[in-house]
Amino acid sequence: MSATATDASALRPRKPGPSGVLIAGLAAVAAFTVWAAIQIEFTLAPLITNFTNGWEIIQEFLTPNWSFIFRVWEAWVETVAIAIVATFVGVLVGLIFATMASRVTNRSNWFYRVVKVALSMVRSLPDIAYVLIFVALVGVGSLAGILALIMFNIGIAAKLTAETIDAVDQGPLEAADASGSGTISRTRWAVLPQIMPNYLSYCLYIFELNIRASVVIGVAGGGGIGSVIDVQFSRFEYANVSAIVVAIFVVVMAIDQLSQYLRRRFV
Repeated sequence: MSATATDASALRPRKPGPSGVLIAGLAAVAAFTVWAAIQIEFTLAPLITNFTNGWEIIQEFLTPNWSFIFRVWEAWVETVAIAIVATFVGVLVGLIFATMASRVTNRSNWFYRVVKVALSMVRSLPDIAYVLIFVALVGVGSLAGILALIMFNIGIAAKLTAETIDAVDQGPLEAADASGSGTISRTRWAVLPQIMPNYLSYCLYIFELNIRASVVIGVAGGGGIGSVIDVQFSRFEYANVSAIVVAIFVVVMAIDQLSQYLRRRFV
């Protein structure tokens, strides 16, 4: 029995070592990392030298001013309203662009390519860049924040939904083509019913993103609770900022749980 086991282990092929390509790739990654650190003069020294001043700020953060949360109630409402409006408009427009960004629902090759390039350009800018652009156009306030998030949402919703459209079952499409359906009718009856569960899930996901992003864009002039954070930071009221941060965490967690429940219940 022992001899049989020994023979089997001798016949077993030896596990190959790491390939030269893998080793060269890891070495290149390490070299680029070191180069990047040198270029920005990366050092942890300020973390040690500024620890005393930093600890005083941390102590203020550890004693939040809870009453301040309710004093800025209108800013909280504005933040949620910005996220709701931006989500509704963004995912609706994103669905339209998604149908134009898939070969399943867009049979024009040149138009398909134009839409794909346009969506890539939309996704190339982050939400903070959009809010800076719209603040310059329409001024500081919730309108700039809504427009920035709409542009941000269109890129995400269109990409995710277009990929879902590309993967739909071909059976209903063939049935629609056999009945002589046009492009719009084919999309309405053969594509939308298949992608709707995933699309609704994307809508809830984008709404979660908008709650977080609306805080960031508010700091840049997009209105809402982010504007309050910016003002309190400028006044060095770190206890007020700490209370807002904790409240944001609770709100985001609550919305995340609600979103998961809605996905299980309706999607």
